[in-house]
Amino acid sequence: QVQLVESGGGLVQAGGSLRLSCAASGRTFSRYAISWFRQTPGKEREFVAAIGRSGGSTYYADSVKGRFTISRDNAKNTVYLQMNSLKPEDAAVYYCAAARHATESTLGYDYWGQGTQVTVAP
Repeated sequence: QVQLVESGGGLVQAGGSLRLSCAASGRTFSRYAISWFRQTPGKEREFVAAIGRSGGSTYYADSVKGRFTISRDNAKNTVYLQMNSLKPEDAAVYYCAAARHATESTLGYDYWGQGTQVTVAP
């Protein structure tokens, strides 16, 4: 079993940067692909980025490509999401999730964190 805890959210001005962290417990962390999703009130949770088990493969939603970077440190059981050039429309609760294989569908994930709020002021 894997437990995920997100951190690093907060308030930032448009154009600014934040780095989110997703810390995992359990010795099987490296067996899972990790993705970030985000959700705003009244909307479905949407895919943001994913990283493969070894960190060699990464995937991004078109809306964040070129601005966000996902990375992982398996020695620290942690995945990061570096978010640059933030826009007001990036404001959401960000969740990390673990799955055997990365997918853009929320249905493919076995474990979820509790989320961290990102607020972007115009």
